Amino acid sequence: MNLIRLCSTLFASAAIIASGSAYGNAYPTKPIRIVVPFSAGGTTDLLARAVGAELTKSLGQSVVVDNRPGAGANLGADLVAKSPADGYTLLMGTVGTHGINQALYPKLPFDPIKDFAPVTLVASVPNVLVLNPGFASKNKITDLKSFIVYLRANPGKVNMASSGNGTSIHLSGELFKTITRTYMLHIPYRGSGPALTDLMGGQADVMFDNLPSALPHIKSGRLLALAVTSSKPSAALPGVAPIAAAGGELANFDASSWFGVLAPAGTPKDIVNKLQQEIAKSLSSPAMKEKLISQGADPVGNTPEQFAAHIQSETQKWAKVVKASGAKVD
Repeated sequence: MNLIRLCSTLFASAAIIASGSAYGNAYPTKPIRIVVPFSAGGTTDLLARAVGAELTKSLGQSVVVDNRPGAGANLGADLVAKSPADGYTLLMGTVGTHGINQALYPKLPFDPIKDFAPVTLVASVPNVLVLNPGFASKNKITDLKSFIVYLRANPGKVNMASSGNGTSIHLSGELFKTITRTYMLHIPYRGSGPALTDLMGGQADVMFDNLPSALPHIKSGRLLALAVTSSKPSAALPGVAPIAAAGGELANFDASSWFGVLAPAGTPKDIVNKLQQEIAKSLSSPAMKEKLISQGADPVGNTPEQFAAHIQSETQKWAKVVKASGAKVD
């Protein structure tokens, strides 16, 4: 009798293990949605579409991008946090949603750590300080030094656009203002796309945008690039120095962005691993690497555990930046 029970228990355990593996192996059986918590046209959107196109080919199911802007990216992030943990709703998270907002907002509708299962860090990206060329020409701004001189002589007269409250684009500007002891009026938008449109149209004067979304407009001459926010120059923008190269009080300036895929907490490990492996494979392909690097993004594709550790580290780093800059949600 005991032998029969033992065999039954072993059979049941094997069935559970087999069904779990089958669930992961069968995935996906329907279209996958990647939620982008910003409007179309920004770097988050561009990277989500690039990753989605590759996953569509490798997984054999459509991967659609769903733009859900608002509340400094918190609306889209909250939507994914409260979605079924089945691998069919993913988030293209950012340094804003998973590094900055927890320190910037007094209360979030989700927990950036507990409510998500990190899949992989897709890319790290420098921000770039860009000006409307007409504004720069009119006020004789040709480089970072002359820009700072103008700001100090005209406090509050410069409009600084951003992709939304709490984004690295916003915080890069706030940190710059604090260190240089200058003041620009912050104008938050629902993503880089509409902010860039107004910047090029003259409704805004300056922006610390993610390099990939600003780069085409810099090359076309519709934006003037003064400096990048990373500690080192970007290969995609030769001749444009880091803000830190100015030395002095700006010598340690570093405010770069990053983007990564996350699933709702509780998503089966098999599915998380499958997504990570497919995304990492696409990011390591020569064509994809060349495409992203040429746009100013450095592809990564690390493990879920490495991405989780990165989020923890960035949360601590940006909490200090938010406190030091005195940034507040407008």
